[in-house]
Amino acid sequence: MNARPPAMSLVHKICARAEWCRPDVLDALLELAIEIAREGREGRRIGTLFTLGRAEEVLAQSRPLILDPLAGHSAESTRIFDSNLRGTVKELAQLDGAFVVSADGCVRSACRYLDASVEDLDLPLGLGSRHLAAASISKRLNVISIVVSESSVVRVFHAGELIAEVIPELWLFRRHIQSQLRGRVTEQHLDNLAIFTADEPFSGNPDEASGDGNGQIDEALEETFPASDPPASTPVTGARINVT
Repeated sequence: MNARPPAMSLVHKICARAEWCRPDVLDALLELAIEIAREGREGRRIGTLFTLGRAEEVLAQSRPLILDPLAGHSAESTRIFDSNLRGTVKELAQLDGAFVVSADGCVRSACRYLDASVEDLDLPLGLGSRHLAAASISKRLNVISIVVSESSVVRVFHAGELIAEVIPELWLFRRHIQSQLRGRVTEQHLDNLAIFTADEPFSGNPDEASGDGNGQIDEALEETFPASDPPASTPVTGARINVT
């Protein structure tokens, strides 16, 4: 079984819950959220919130915190796939409020205050008001909400539930491992751990391949997590991505 890219694997699981969801739009939005969580802005971590889908209804149940910086721009210039728009979103993410994104990928508004209700919500303890607002709007309007927390974790809500949690460093590490393994790659899951193994021997230059498939993994581990002493046992490689 060839392992799918981690973004698409997660995206399809989320879109399976919302039939109106376009995987390409969610993939681009989730990627942007992960970049914000990992990079921050001007040397500091920032948090923000995105809603995806039913933009008109979300706008009707929210209000602007400031004059909308995205108002009056063409739909083409506010598409989530546009690199200029992505840079603009990263700048605006430093301000309070949510981004409202339509199902086709247009960022309709920024800096919105979402009306939130705690009724019938069952969230893990320790999540703040941004997560509460995301869960509440996702439950009322059946939209997808993506929260970038200031602790650099990306959480996804739908129907009032926390359905996915992504740690950016592990997300990127998982992609790095997949790019290092050659030939056919198998992905296995043990609880929340994804383990990747090369099923078939590499047919290229023998000097570029390891005999048992662990050489590439060890190199990736050393590059990502350098250590002064070797591990006591062979490391298990994977990425923790919670999806319920």
